[in-house]
Amino acid sequence: MSPVPLALYIHFPWCIRKCPYCDFNSHEIKNAIPEEDYLKSLMQDFSQEWEALEIQAPLESIFMGGGTPSLFSPKTIDHLLNFIFKKTNTNKNIEVTMEANPSTVELKRFSDFYQAGVNRLSLGIQSFQDEKLKRLGRVHDALQAKQAIDAICSAQFSRFNLDMMHGLPFQTVEEALQDIETALSFSPPHFSWYQLTVEPNTYFHRFPPKLPEEDILFEIQTQGHFLLESKGLMQYEISAYSLPGFQCRHNVNYWEFGDYMGIGAGAHGKISTKKGILRYWKYRQPTTYLNQTSYRAEEKIIKKEELPFEFMLNTLRLKKIFSLDLFTARTGLDKAVLEKPLLKAQRQGLLKETNGEIQVTPLGYQFLNDLIALFM
Repeated sequence: MSPVPLALYIHFPWCIRKCPYCDFNSHEIKNAIPEEDYLKSLMQDFSQEWEALEIQAPLESIFMGGGTPSLFSPKTIDHLLNFIFKKTNTNKNIEVTMEANPSTVELKRFSDFYQAGVNRLSLGIQSFQDEKLKRLGRVHDALQAKQAIDAICSAQFSRFNLDMMHGLPFQTVEEALQDIETALSFSPPHFSWYQLTVEPNTYFHRFPPKLPEEDILFEIQTQGHFLLESKGLMQYEISAYSLPGFQCRHNVNYWEFGDYMGIGAGAHGKISTKKGILRYWKYRQPTTYLNQTSYRAEEKIIKKEELPFEFMLNTLRLKKIFSLDLFTARTGLDKAVLEKPLLKAQRQGLLKETNGEIQVTPLGYQFLNDLIALFM
């Protein structure tokens, strides 16, 4: 059996302001970011995870998320990436993504990030309408968002993503489509489009905003999907659209149940081992993380009976046919364990199976949570 593809996720937990909808491990900057200390911890964290691997395969991709990774200096990012590339003997041409926000503080850094080895940017815009941005607690306005996209293009990034949201407070169908039209005017090769959901432990959960009714959300999703695909951005995952060849390789690895190391405060990883598939979590609080010599806060081997659900939870998000052989390759289990839930899903019209090839039906995508629940 060939090794499971391996990626790396790096978490940068600081941001300028905590957004009211955000449930990620992000922390507002109170004082200066301890950049040098965090770099040292990341390098030590990575070294420990790399040495713990049973098979040290070259990395397929690197993704820097947050928080706001682009608040760190290009010099720090350059140092970190060179350390990782040297230690892993990984080709520097792999996909290296950094999340960034369109604040004016970061614009001048984009070219330097490119020189440091970042070859894909994911820009967190969310909306091009100032009133919506204010409701979302964003620190940028529409003009800054547009200037940031121009800066990305000027910095030679041929691969970039515009991260947008819909179903915003008091949003109309026309406003949602206008956001898409504005984004499309910049010819993005990749477009992430998420519906705003109210998550526990967020400001919006304590003080819920007025969100669009279900019929409005349906129209936004239907017309938005048609508009994106009419411009050549094809949906390849529930919330992701791209031109051919511009899919986010890192996220596809997640959804195909590949392996990934996680380093940084609050990061988590998934690694295939001889004992089974291991999941681990790092200490969440930045100050706690920085004071460690070993960074895993918790780890566990996934029970075999949980693997069908774990696999389908990820893979069924993809808008493509996949082989049941992938299930065996990623979990080590015989595909026969899926027989009963697959039959039930087919009877309900949620998916089709042909010679071991699985395809989710339109009804299955409409009731995706119900489909996934069949594998629990």
